Amino acid sequence: MQPPIRFDRKWLHPFLSQVETNQHWSTWERFQLALEAAKAEAIPSFESIQCLKQIRGFEPLPHQIEVAKRVINEMHGRAILADEVGLGKTIEASLILKEYIIRGLVKRALILVPSSLVLQWTRELNQKFQIPAIAQKKAWMWDKYDILVASIDTAKREPHREQTLNQHYDLVIVDEAHKLKNRRTKNWQFINQLQKKYCLLLTATPIQNEINELYNLVTLLKPGQLGKQSQFQSNYVAGKRKAKNEKRLQEEIRRVLIRNRRSDQQLPMTKRIVKTITIELSSDERALYDAITRFVRQKYHKFLDMKNMLSLLVLQKEVCSSRDAVFHTLFKLLQKGAKGQSEISPEVSHLIQLLRNVKYSSKVKTAVELIRRLSPEKVVLFTEYRATQEMLMRELLNAGIQAVPFRGGFNRNKKDWMMELFQKRSQVMVATEAGGEGINLQFCQHMINYDMPWNPMRVEQRIGRIHRLGQTRDVHIYNFATVDTIEEHIIWLLHEKINLFESIIGELEMILEKMESKEGVENSLMRIMLEADNDRQIREQLSRWGDSFFKAKEVVQKEQREKEDVLLYGSSPSQKMDRTVSPSLRVPDY
Repeated sequence: MQPPIRFDRKWLHPFLSQVETNQHWSTWERFQLALEAAKAEAIPSFESIQCLKQIRGFEPLPHQIEVAKRVINEMHGRAILADEVGLGKTIEASLILKEYIIRGLVKRALILVPSSLVLQWTRELNQKFQIPAIAQKKAWMWDKYDILVASIDTAKREPHREQTLNQHYDLVIVDEAHKLKNRRTKNWQFINQLQKKYCLLLTATPIQNEINELYNLVTLLKPGQLGKQSQFQSNYVAGKRKAKNEKRLQEEIRRVLIRNRRSDQQLPMTKRIVKTITIELSSDERALYDAITRFVRQKYHKFLDMKNMLSLLVLQKEVCSSRDAVFHTLFKLLQKGAKGQSEISPEVSHLIQLLRNVKYSSKVKTAVELIRRLSPEKVVLFTEYRATQEMLMRELLNAGIQAVPFRGGFNRNKKDWMMELFQKRSQVMVATEAGGEGINLQFCQHMINYDMPWNPMRVEQRIGRIHRLGQTRDVHIYNFATVDTIEEHIIWLLHEKINLFESIIGELEMILEKMESKEGVENSLMRIMLEADNDRQIREQLSRWGDSFFKAKEVVQKEQREKEDVLLYGSSPSQKMDRTVSPSLRVPDY
Protein backbone atom coordinates (compact mmCIF):
# COMPACT_ATOMS: atom_id res chain seq x y z
CA MET A 1 0.00 0.00 0.00
CA GLN A 2 1.27 3.43 -0.88
CA PRO A 3 1.95 5.92 1.97
CA PRO A 4 -0.72 8.59 2.59
CA ILE A 5 -0.43 11.77 0.52
CA ARG A 6 0.12 14.94 2.60
CA PHE A 7 0.04 18.56 1.49
CA ASP A 8 -0.36 22.08 2.80
CA ARG A 9 -3.86 23.49 2.78
CA LYS A 10 -2.85 26.52 0.69
CA TRP A 11 -2.03 24.18 -2.22
CA LEU A 12 -5.29 22.24 -1.88
CA HIS A 13 -7.42 23.70 -4.69
CA PRO A 14 -4.62 24.01 -7.33
CA PHE A 15 -3.53 20.47 -6.54
CA LEU A 16 -7.02 19.00 -6.82
CA SER A 17 -7.40 20.72 -10.18
CA GLN A 18 -4.32 18.89 -11.40
CA VAL A 19 -5.69 15.61 -10.05
CA GLU A 20 -8.90 15.98 -12.02
CA THR A 21 -6.98 16.22 -15.28
CA ASN A 22 -4.41 13.54 -14.37
CA GLN A 23 -5.42 10.07 -15.56
CA HIS A 24 -2.60 8.32 -13.67
CA TRP A 25 -4.13 8.62 -10.17
CA SER A 26 -5.62 5.38 -8.85
CA THR A 27 -9.03 5.17 -7.19
CA TRP A 28 -7.33 4.68 -3.80
CA GLU A 29 -5.21 7.77 -4.28
CA ARG A 30 -8.24 9.80 -5.28
CA PHE A 31 -10.08 8.58 -2.17
CA GLN A 32 -7.13 9.57 0.03
CA LEU A 33 -7.05 13.01 -1.54
CA ALA A 34 -10.76 13.47 -0.99
CA LEU A 35 -10.37 12.45 2.67
CA GLU A 36 -7.45 14.82 3.21
CA ALA A 37 -9.37 17.60 1.50
CA ALA A 38 -12.33 17.07 3.83
CA LYS A 39 -10.04 17.22 6.87
CA ALA A 40 -8.35 20.39 5.63
CA GLU A 41 -11.66 22.08 4.93
CA ALA A 42 -13.23 21.05 8.26
CA ILE A 43 -13.79 23.83 10.78
CA PRO A 44 -12.35 22.86 14.20
CA SER A 45 -14.61 22.94 17.24
CA PHE A 46 -14.80 26.25 19.04
CA GLU A 47 -13.53 24.60 22.25
CA SER A 48 -10.24 23.46 20.73
CA ILE A 49 -6.99 25.42 21.10
CA GLN A 50 -5.60 26.27 17.67
CA CYS A 51 -2.47 28.18 18.73
CA LEU A 52 -0.64 24.97 19.71
CA LYS A 53 0.13 24.39 16.02
CA GLN A 54 2.03 27.69 15.87
CA ILE A 55 4.17 27.28 18.99
CA ARG A 56 7.78 26.34 18.33
CA GLY A 57 10.61 25.22 20.58
CA PHE A 58 8.63 23.92 23.56
CA GLU A 59 5.50 21.98 24.41
CA PRO A 60 3.03 23.36 27.00
CA LEU A 61 2.15 21.03 29.85
CA PRO A 62 -1.33 19.43 29.92
CA HIS A 63 -2.55 21.51 32.88
CA GLN A 64 -1.47 24.73 31.11
CA ILE A 65 -3.47 23.82 28.00
CA GLU A 66 -6.48 22.95 30.15
CA VAL A 67 -6.28 26.34 31.89
CA ALA A 68 -6.30 28.11 28.52
CA LYS A 69 -9.37 26.14 27.42
CA ARG A 70 -11.28 26.91 30.61
CA VAL A 71 -10.50 30.62 30.56
CA ILE A 72 -11.57 31.01 26.93
CA ASN A 73 -14.58 28.71 26.88
CA GLU A 74 -15.96 28.98 30.42
CA MET A 75 -14.71 32.26 31.87
CA HIS A 76 -14.89 34.33 28.69
CA GLY A 77 -11.41 35.80 29.03
CA ARG A 78 -11.69 37.19 32.57
CA ALA A 79 -9.93 35.06 35.15
CA ILE A 80 -7.53 34.86 38.08
CA LEU A 81 -4.72 32.39 37.29
CA ALA A 82 -3.70 31.27 40.79
CA ASP A 83 -1.59 28.16 40.21
CA GLU A 84 0.94 27.44 42.93
CA VAL A 85 4.46 28.71 42.40
CA GLY A 86 6.33 27.01 39.56
CA LEU A 87 3.43 25.72 37.48
CA GLY A 88 3.81 28.26 34.66
CA LYS A 89 1.19 30.98 34.97
CA THR A 90 3.16 33.02 32.41
CA ILE A 91 2.80 30.20 29.88
CA GLU A 92 -0.92 29.93 30.56
CA ALA A 93 -1.51 33.65 30.07
CA SER A 94 0.58 33.66 26.88
CA LEU A 95 -1.40 30.71 25.48
CA ILE A 96 -4.64 32.60 26.08
CA LEU A 97 -3.27 35.74 24.44
CA LYS A 98 -1.99 33.77 21.42
CA GLU A 99 -5.32 31.96 21.00
CA TYR A 100 -7.31 35.19 21.10
CA ILE A 101 -4.98 36.78 18.54
CA ILE A 102 -5.45 33.82 16.16
CA ARG A 103 -9.21 34.00 16.57
CA GLY A 104 -9.16 37.72 15.76
CA LEU A 105 -10.60 38.63 19.15
CA VAL A 106 -7.52 40.45 20.43
CA LYS A 107 -5.48 43.01 18.55
CA ARG A 108 -4.33 45.36 21.29
CA ALA A 109 -2.95 43.93 24.53
CA LEU A 110 -1.21 45.41 27.57
CA ILE A 111 0.90 43.26 29.89
CA LEU A 112 1.68 44.97 33.22
CA VAL A 113 4.44 43.39 35.30
CA PRO A 114 7.09 44.35 37.89
CA SER A 115 9.88 46.32 36.22
CA SER A 116 12.38 43.47 36.71
CA LEU A 117 10.18 41.15 34.61
CA VAL A 118 9.54 43.42 31.59
CA LEU A 119 12.40 41.99 29.54
CA GLN A 120 11.59 38.39 30.51
CA TRP A 121 7.95 38.71 29.43
CA THR A 122 8.86 40.47 26.20
CA ARG A 123 11.45 37.86 25.33
CA GLU A 124 9.19 34.88 26.04
CA LEU A 125 6.24 36.28 24.09
CA ASN A 126 8.45 36.83 21.05
CA GLN A 127 10.59 33.71 21.20
CA LYS A 128 8.14 31.07 22.41
CA PHE A 129 4.85 32.36 21.02
CA GLN A 130 5.91 34.53 18.08
CA ILE A 131 3.84 37.39 19.53
CA PRO A 132 5.37 40.75 18.46
CA ALA A 133 5.44 42.27 21.95
CA ILE A 134 7.41 45.46 22.60
CA ALA A 135 8.89 46.59 25.92
CA GLN A 136 7.53 50.03 26.77
CA LYS A 137 10.34 52.57 27.25
CA LYS A 138 9.03 56.01 26.20
CA ALA A 139 5.78 57.88 26.77
CA TRP A 140 5.04 58.08 23.02
CA MET A 141 4.91 54.28 22.70
CA TRP A 142 1.51 53.77 24.35
CA ASP A 143 -0.54 54.36 21.20
CA LYS A 144 2.06 53.25 18.64
CA TYR A 145 2.26 49.51 19.34
CA ASP A 146 -0.50 46.93 19.59
CA ILE A 147 1.12 44.66 22.21
CA LEU A 148 3.09 46.35 24.98
CA VAL A 149 4.84 44.96 28.06
CA ALA A 150 5.25 47.66 30.69
CA SER A 151 6.08 48.19 34.33
CA ILE A 152 2.93 48.75 36.35
CA ASP A 153 4.79 51.35 38.43
CA THR A 154 5.60 53.32 35.27
CA ALA A 155 2.14 52.99 33.76
CA LYS A 156 0.33 54.37 36.82
CA ARG A 157 2.48 57.55 36.93
CA GLU A 158 1.98 60.67 34.85
CA PRO A 159 2.37 61.35 31.99
CA HIS A 160 1.99 57.61 31.27
CA ARG A 161 -1.17 57.22 33.34
CA GLU A 162 -3.29 59.59 31.27
CA GLN A 163 -2.13 58.12 27.97
CA THR A 164 -2.74 54.56 29.15
CA LEU A 165 -6.22 55.28 30.46
CA ASN A 166 -7.13 56.87 27.12
CA GLN A 167 -6.38 53.60 25.27
CA HIS A 168 -8.81 50.73 24.77
CA TYR A 169 -7.26 47.27 25.20
CA ASP A 170 -8.73 43.99 24.07
CA LEU A 171 -6.75 42.16 26.77
CA VAL A 172 -4.94 43.31 29.92
CA ILE A 173 -2.65 40.89 31.79
CA VAL A 174 -1.36 41.78 35.26
CA ASP A 175 1.46 39.72 36.77
CA GLU A 176 2.06 39.61 40.55
CA ALA A 177 -1.60 40.58 40.95
CA HIS A 178 -1.59 40.08 44.73
CA LYS A 179 -0.34 43.68 44.77
CA LEU A 180 -3.91 44.62 43.80
CA LYS A 181 -5.46 43.09 46.91
CA ASN A 182 -6.28 46.48 48.50
CA ARG A 183 -8.84 48.53 46.58
CA ARG A 184 -7.64 51.73 48.27
CA THR A 185 -4.21 51.53 46.60
CA LYS A 186 -3.22 53.33 43.40
CA ASN A 187 -2.45 49.97 41.77
CA TRP A 188 -6.01 48.68 42.23
CA GLN A 189 -7.63 51.95 41.18
CA PHE A 190 -5.43 52.20 38.08
CA ILE A 191 -6.22 48.66 36.87
CA ASN A 192 -9.90 49.22 37.60
CA GLN A 193 -9.93 52.33 35.38
CA LEU A 194 -8.26 50.67 32.38
CA GLN A 195 -10.57 50.15 29.39
CA LYS A 196 -10.40 46.39 28.73
CA LYS A 197 -12.48 43.64 27.16
CA TYR A 198 -10.61 40.67 28.64
CA CYS A 199 -8.46 40.61 31.77
CA LEU A 200 -6.11 38.07 33.39
CA LEU A 201 -4.72 38.44 36.91
CA LEU A 202 -1.74 36.22 37.79
CA THR A 203 -0.89 35.45 41.43
CA ALA A 204 0.11 32.39 43.43
CA THR A 205 -1.41 33.93 46.57
CA PRO A 206 -4.90 35.27 45.81
CA ILE A 207 -5.45 35.47 49.57
CA GLN A 208 -2.56 36.45 51.82
CA ASN A 209 -4.27 37.82 54.90
CA GLU A 210 -8.02 38.43 54.57
CA ILE A 211 -10.90 36.99 52.54
CA ASN A 212 -11.69 40.54 51.41
CA GLU A 213 -8.50 40.48 49.31
CA LEU A 214 -10.09 37.89 47.04
CA TYR A 215 -13.23 40.02 46.78
CA ASN A 216 -11.13 42.96 45.55
CA LEU A 217 -9.45 40.84 42.85
CA VAL A 218 -12.76 39.39 41.65
CA THR A 219 -14.28 42.88 41.51
CA LEU A 220 -11.53 43.98 39.11
CA LEU A 221 -12.49 41.17 36.75
CA LYS A 222 -16.26 41.04 37.10
CA PRO A 223 -17.79 43.83 39.17
CA GLY A 224 -20.84 42.53 40.98
CA GLN A 225 -19.86 38.85 40.71
CA LEU A 226 -19.75 38.65 44.51
CA GLY A 227 -22.28 41.44 45.06
CA LYS A 228 -21.59 44.73 46.78
CA GLN A 229 -18.93 44.69 49.48
CA SER A 230 -21.54 45.04 52.24
CA GLN A 231 -23.43 42.07 50.77
CA PHE A 232 -20.23 40.05 50.49
CA GLN A 233 -19.39 40.78 54.14
CA SER A 234 -22.88 39.79 55.21
CA ASN A 235 -23.18 36.66 53.05
CA TYR A 236 -19.71 35.15 53.14
CA VAL A 237 -17.43 36.63 55.83
CA ALA A 238 -17.54 35.23 59.37
CA GLY A 239 -14.18 36.64 60.38
CA LYS A 240 -10.95 38.10 59.01
CA ARG A 241 -9.84 34.70 57.71
CA LYS A 242 -13.03 32.73 58.18
CA ALA A 243 -15.82 32.26 55.62
CA LYS A 244 -19.45 31.23 55.87
CA ASN A 245 -21.83 29.82 53.24
CA GLU A 246 -18.71 28.06 51.99
CA LYS A 247 -20.26 25.90 49.28
CA ARG A 248 -21.98 28.87 47.66
CA LEU A 249 -18.81 30.96 47.91
CA GLN A 250 -16.77 28.16 46.29
CA GLU A 251 -19.15 28.06 43.34
CA GLU A 252 -18.86 31.81 42.81
CA ILE A 253 -15.07 31.77 43.04
CA ARG A 254 -14.65 28.84 40.64
CA ARG A 255 -16.30 30.91 37.94
CA VAL A 256 -13.35 33.30 37.90
CA LEU A 257 -10.40 31.55 39.56
CA ILE A 258 -8.26 28.54 38.56
CA ARG A 259 -5.73 27.03 40.92
CA ASN A 260 -3.55 23.99 40.19
CA ARG A 261 -1.38 22.52 42.93
CA ARG A 262 2.09 21.05 42.68
CA SER A 263 0.94 17.88 44.43
CA ASP A 264 -1.53 17.24 41.59
CA GLN A 265 1.01 17.68 38.78
CA GLN A 266 3.91 15.58 37.56
CA LEU A 267 6.43 18.34 36.89
CA PRO A 268 9.36 17.38 34.65
CA MET A 269 11.94 18.86 37.04
CA THR A 270 15.63 18.08 36.98
CA LYS A 271 17.79 17.60 40.07
CA ARG A 272 19.79 20.10 42.06
CA ILE A 273 23.31 19.01 42.87
CA VAL A 274 24.72 21.28 45.58
CA LYS A 275 28.36 21.43 46.62
CA THR A 276 29.97 23.67 49.22
CA ILE A 277 33.54 24.58 48.33
CA THR A 278 35.56 25.60 51.37
CA ILE A 279 38.35 28.12 50.84
CA GLU A 280 41.27 28.79 53.16
CA LEU A 281 42.21 32.44 53.44
CA SER A 282 45.83 33.43 53.06
CA SER A 283 47.59 34.79 56.15
CA ASP A 284 47.18 38.37 54.89
CA GLU A 285 43.49 37.83 54.11
CA ARG A 286 42.96 36.26 57.55
CA ALA A 287 44.61 39.22 59.26
CA LEU A 288 42.36 41.63 57.35
CA TYR A 289 39.21 39.60 58.15
CA ASP A 290 39.99 39.39 61.87
CA ALA A 291 40.81 43.10 62.07
CA ILE A 292 37.62 44.13 60.24
CA THR A 293 35.54 41.85 62.48
CA ARG A 294 37.06 43.39 65.63
CA PHE A 295 36.51 46.88 64.19
CA VAL A 296 32.84 46.14 63.46
CA ARG A 297 32.25 44.61 66.93
CA GLN A 298 33.84 47.59 68.68
CA LYS A 299 31.73 50.07 66.74
CA TYR A 300 28.57 48.07 67.40
CA HIS A 301 29.14 47.86 71.16
CA LYS A 302 29.94 51.56 71.19
CA PHE A 303 26.73 52.68 69.43
CA LEU A 304 24.37 49.73 70.17
CA ASP A 305 22.11 51.03 67.40
CA MET A 306 21.46 48.92 64.32
CA LYS A 307 19.98 51.91 62.47
CA ASN A 308 23.46 53.37 62.17
CA MET A 309 25.14 50.04 61.49
CA LEU A 310 24.32 49.57 57.79
CA SER A 311 27.83 50.44 56.62
CA LEU A 312 29.32 48.11 59.24
CA LEU A 313 27.02 45.29 58.12
CA VAL A 314 28.14 45.80 54.53
CA LEU A 315 31.79 45.94 55.62
CA GLN A 316 31.50 42.63 57.48
CA LYS A 317 30.01 40.94 54.42
CA GLU A 318 32.45 42.53 51.96
CA VAL A 319 35.54 41.31 53.79
CA CYS A 320 34.44 37.78 52.79
CA SER A 321 34.16 38.89 49.15
CA SER A 322 37.29 40.81 48.13
CA ARG A 323 39.74 43.51 49.19
CA ASP A 324 38.38 45.64 46.34
CA ALA A 325 34.89 45.57 47.86
CA VAL A 326 36.24 46.36 51.33
CA PHE A 327 38.24 49.30 50.01
CA HIS A 328 35.23 51.24 48.71
CA THR A 329 33.16 50.91 51.88
CA LEU A 330 36.12 51.47 54.19
CA PHE A 331 37.11 54.57 52.25
CA LYS A 332 33.60 56.05 52.60
CA LEU A 333 33.53 55.11 56.26
CA LEU A 334 36.87 56.75 56.90
CA GLN A 335 35.88 59.89 55.01
CA LYS A 336 32.79 60.21 57.20
CA GLY A 337 34.79 59.61 60.39
CA ALA A 338 37.65 61.91 59.39
CA LYS A 339 35.51 65.06 59.14
CA GLY A 340 36.80 67.60 61.59
CA GLN A 341 39.85 65.47 62.43
CA SER A 342 43.38 66.47 61.54
CA GLU A 343 44.64 62.91 61.12
CA ILE A 344 43.47 59.33 60.72
CA SER A 345 43.30 57.28 63.93
CA PRO A 346 45.87 54.50 64.53
CA GLU A 347 43.04 51.96 64.35
CA VAL A 348 42.10 53.07 60.85
CA SER A 349 45.72 53.30 59.72
CA HIS A 350 46.16 49.68 60.76
CA LEU A 351 43.20 48.58 58.63
CA ILE A 352 44.55 50.45 55.62
CA GLN A 353 47.93 48.76 55.98
CA LEU A 354 46.34 45.32 56.27
CA LEU A 355 44.30 46.08 53.15
CA ARG A 356 47.48 46.94 51.23
CA ASN A 357 49.13 43.70 52.33
CA VAL A 358 46.53 41.55 50.50
CA LYS A 359 48.02 40.94 47.05
CA TYR A 360 45.63 38.32 45.66
CA SER A 361 42.23 36.74 46.38
CA SER A 362 41.94 33.07 47.35
CA LYS A 363 38.27 33.05 46.27
CA VAL A 364 39.07 34.44 42.82
CA LYS A 365 41.80 31.84 42.37
CA THR A 366 39.33 29.08 43.29
CA ALA A 367 36.68 30.51 40.93
CA VAL A 368 39.07 30.60 37.97
CA GLU A 369 40.22 27.00 38.61
CA LEU A 370 36.63 25.76 38.90
CA ILE A 371 35.47 27.53 35.72
CA ARG A 372 38.41 26.07 33.81
CA ARG A 373 37.45 22.56 34.96
CA LEU A 374 33.85 23.15 33.86
CA SER A 375 34.85 24.45 30.41
CA PRO A 376 33.21 24.61 27.90
CA GLU A 377 30.03 24.46 30.03
CA LYS A 378 28.45 27.82 30.73
CA VAL A 379 28.56 29.23 34.27
CA VAL A 380 26.67 32.07 35.94
CA LEU A 381 28.64 33.51 38.86
CA PHE A 382 26.86 35.70 41.42
CA THR A 383 28.52 38.34 43.57
CA GLU A 384 26.86 40.99 45.69
CA TYR A 385 29.33 43.78 44.95
CA ARG A 386 30.18 45.86 41.92
CA ALA A 387 33.86 46.14 42.92
CA THR A 388 34.15 42.35 43.17
CA GLN A 389 32.41 41.98 39.82
CA GLU A 390 34.96 44.25 38.14
CA MET A 391 37.84 42.39 39.78
CA LEU A 392 36.44 39.04 38.62
CA MET A 393 36.05 40.33 35.06
CA ARG A 394 39.71 41.40 35.04
CA GLU A 395 40.97 38.10 36.42
CA LEU A 396 38.87 35.99 34.06
CA LEU A 397 40.12 38.05 31.12
CA ASN A 398 43.72 37.53 32.28
CA ALA A 399 43.02 33.79 32.48
CA GLY A 400 41.73 33.74 28.89
CA ILE A 401 38.13 33.01 29.91
CA GLN A 402 35.40 34.85 28.02
CA ALA A 403 32.98 36.53 30.43
CA VAL A 404 30.26 39.18 30.34
CA PRO A 405 28.98 41.36 33.21
CA PHE A 406 25.33 41.78 34.19
CA ARG A 407 24.14 44.38 36.70
CA GLY A 408 21.26 46.63 37.56
CA GLY A 409 22.83 49.79 36.11
CA PHE A 410 22.51 48.46 32.55
CA ASN A 411 19.58 49.67 30.47
CA ARG A 412 17.24 47.13 28.87
CA ASN A 413 19.08 47.04 25.56
CA LYS A 414 22.41 46.37 27.22
CA LYS A 415 20.92 43.65 29.41
CA ASP A 416 19.53 41.98 26.28
CA TRP A 417 22.93 42.30 24.60
CA MET A 418 24.73 40.73 27.58
CA MET A 419 22.24 37.86 27.61
CA GLU A 420 22.80 37.28 23.89
CA LEU A 421 26.59 37.32 24.30
CA PHE A 422 26.43 34.91 27.22
CA GLN A 423 24.19 32.45 25.41
CA LYS A 424 26.09 32.44 22.12
CA ARG A 425 29.71 33.42 22.78
CA SER A 426 30.90 33.72 26.39
CA GLN A 427 31.39 30.95 28.93
CA VAL A 428 30.69 33.02 32.07
CA MET A 429 28.20 35.66 33.17
CA VAL A 430 29.37 37.57 36.24
CA ALA A 431 26.16 38.97 37.74
CA THR A 432 25.41 41.19 40.69
CA GLU A 433 22.14 40.79 42.58
CA ALA A 434 20.23 42.40 39.70
CA GLY A 435 21.02 39.25 37.72
CA GLY A 436 18.94 37.28 40.20
CA GLU A 437 15.70 38.88 39.07
CA GLY A 438 13.71 38.59 35.90
CA ILE A 439 16.06 36.65 33.61
CA ASN A 440 15.83 33.03 32.47
CA LEU A 441 19.06 31.10 31.96
CA GLN A 442 17.82 27.55 31.35
CA PHE A 443 20.58 27.05 28.78
CA CYS A 444 23.06 27.21 31.68
CA GLN A 445 23.38 24.41 34.25
CA HIS A 446 26.20 25.64 36.51
CA MET A 447 25.92 28.40 39.12
CA ILE A 448 28.54 29.72 41.55
CA ASN A 449 27.48 31.59 44.68
CA TYR A 450 30.73 33.52 45.00
CA ASP A 451 29.16 35.65 47.75
CA MET A 452 26.32 34.13 49.73
CA PRO A 453 23.37 36.44 50.49
CA TRP A 454 22.20 36.26 54.08
CA ASN A 455 18.56 36.45 53.00
CA PRO A 456 17.18 33.03 51.86
CA MET A 457 14.77 34.73 49.44
CA ARG A 458 17.62 36.25 47.45
CA VAL A 459 19.42 32.90 47.31
CA GLU A 460 16.32 31.25 45.87
CA GLN A 461 15.89 34.02 43.32
CA ARG A 462 19.39 33.30 42.06
CA ILE A 463 18.85 29.56 41.77
CA GLY A 464 15.55 30.12 40.01
CA ARG A 465 17.36 31.68 37.06
CA ILE A 466 18.70 28.28 35.94
CA HIS A 467 16.51 25.73 37.78
CA ARG A 468 12.96 26.17 36.52
CA LEU A 469 10.49 24.67 34.08
CA GLY A 470 12.30 24.36 30.75
CA GLN A 471 15.62 23.24 32.24
CA THR A 472 16.44 19.87 30.67
CA ARG A 473 19.61 19.01 32.62
CA ASP A 474 20.52 18.62 36.28
CA VAL A 475 21.82 21.89 37.70
CA HIS A 476 25.01 22.21 39.73
CA ILE A 477 25.25 24.84 42.47
CA TYR A 478 28.64 25.67 44.00
CA ASN A 479 28.64 27.63 47.25
CA PHE A 480 31.93 29.32 48.16
CA ALA A 481 32.59 29.36 51.93
CA THR A 482 35.70 30.94 53.43
CA VAL A 483 36.77 28.84 56.43
CA ASP A 484 36.27 30.25 59.96
CA THR A 485 34.27 33.28 58.81
CA ILE A 486 30.67 34.42 59.17
CA GLU A 487 30.17 33.28 55.56
CA GLU A 488 30.76 29.67 56.62
CA HIS A 489 28.14 30.00 59.37
CA ILE A 490 25.56 31.48 56.98
CA ILE A 491 26.04 28.67 54.46
CA TRP A 492 25.65 26.14 57.29
CA LEU A 493 22.35 27.82 58.24
CA LEU A 494 20.96 27.86 54.69
CA HIS A 495 22.24 24.47 53.58
CA GLU A 496 22.32 22.24 56.65
CA LYS A 497 19.83 23.83 59.01
CA ILE A 498 16.89 24.92 56.84
CA ASN A 499 17.68 22.72 53.80
CA LEU A 500 17.19 25.63 51.41
CA PHE A 501 18.99 23.97 48.51
CA GLU A 502 17.45 20.52 48.79
CA SER A 503 13.80 21.46 49.26
CA ILE A 504 12.70 24.87 48.12
CA ILE A 505 9.62 26.27 49.77
CA GLY A 506 7.06 27.95 47.54
CA GLU A 507 5.83 30.01 50.49
CA LEU A 508 9.35 31.28 51.28
CA GLU A 509 8.47 34.98 51.09
CA MET A 510 5.46 34.58 53.39
CA ILE A 511 7.50 32.50 55.84
CA LEU A 512 10.11 35.24 56.13
CA GLU A 513 7.40 37.86 56.58
CA LYS A 514 5.80 35.74 59.31
CA MET A 515 9.01 35.41 61.34
CA GLU A 516 10.69 38.70 60.48
CA SER A 517 11.35 41.26 63.18
CA LYS A 518 11.38 45.01 62.62
CA GLU A 519 15.09 45.00 61.82
CA GLY A 520 14.85 42.41 59.01
CA VAL A 521 16.56 39.11 58.22
CA GLU A 522 20.05 40.40 57.50
CA ASN A 523 20.18 42.67 60.54
CA SER A 524 18.86 39.85 62.74
CA LEU A 525 21.69 37.58 61.57
CA MET A 526 24.18 40.41 61.95
CA ARG A 527 23.10 40.95 65.55
CA ILE A 528 23.65 37.26 66.27
CA MET A 529 27.17 37.48 64.90
CA LEU A 530 28.02 40.69 66.79
CA GLU A 531 26.63 39.69 70.18
CA ALA A 532 28.04 36.15 70.29
CA ASP A 533 31.32 35.66 72.15
CA ASN A 534 32.55 32.75 70.03
CA ASP A 535 31.76 30.49 67.09
CA ARG A 536 29.88 28.01 69.27
CA GLN A 537 27.44 30.71 70.39
CA ILE A 538 26.99 31.85 66.80
CA ARG A 539 25.98 28.32 65.75
CA GLU A 540 23.60 27.99 68.69
CA GLN A 541 21.85 31.27 67.88
CA LEU A 542 21.65 30.46 64.16
CA SER A 543 20.21 27.06 65.05
CA ARG A 544 17.44 28.78 67.03
CA TRP A 545 16.79 31.09 64.06
CA GLY A 546 16.46 27.99 61.84
CA ASP A 547 13.99 26.44 64.30
CA SER A 548 11.86 29.59 64.17
CA PHE A 549 11.96 29.35 60.37
CA PHE A 550 10.38 25.89 60.44
CA LYS A 551 7.75 27.00 62.96
CA ALA A 552 6.81 29.89 60.67
CA LYS A 553 6.72 27.50 57.71
CA GLU A 554 4.24 25.23 59.50
CA VAL A 555 2.00 28.20 60.34
CA VAL A 556 2.04 29.51 56.77
CA GLN A 557 1.30 26.11 55.23
CA LYS A 558 -1.53 25.51 57.72
CA GLU A 559 -3.07 28.92 56.94
CA GLN A 560 -2.78 28.32 53.19
CA ARG A 561 -4.42 24.90 53.46
CA GLU A 562 -7.28 26.30 55.50
CA LYS A 563 -7.90 29.08 52.96
CA GLU A 564 -7.92 26.58 50.11
CA ASP A 565 -10.15 24.18 52.04
CA VAL A 566 -12.72 26.91 52.58
CA LEU A 567 -12.61 28.66 49.23
CA LEU A 568 -11.43 26.21 46.57
CA TYR A 569 -11.58 22.55 47.55
CA GLY A 570 -14.32 22.20 50.12
CA SER A 571 -13.96 21.82 53.86
CA SER A 572 -15.79 18.68 54.92
CA PRO A 573 -13.94 16.40 57.36
CA SER A 574 -13.53 13.70 54.70
CA GLN A 575 -12.03 16.17 52.26
CA LYS A 576 -9.66 17.56 54.87
CA MET A 577 -8.41 14.06 55.69
CA ASP A 578 -7.32 13.66 52.07
CA ARG A 579 -5.42 16.93 52.04
CA THR A 580 -1.67 16.75 52.58
CA VAL A 581 0.97 19.40 52.69
CA SER A 582 2.01 19.95 49.10
CA PRO A 583 5.63 18.94 48.50
CA SER A 584 8.23 21.66 48.54
CA LEU A 585 8.86 23.31 45.24
CA ARG A 586 12.17 22.97 43.48
CA VAL A 587 11.72 25.90 41.18
CA PRO A 588 10.30 29.40 41.73
CA ASP A 589 7.94 31.41 39.34
CA TYR A 590 9.50 34.91 39.21
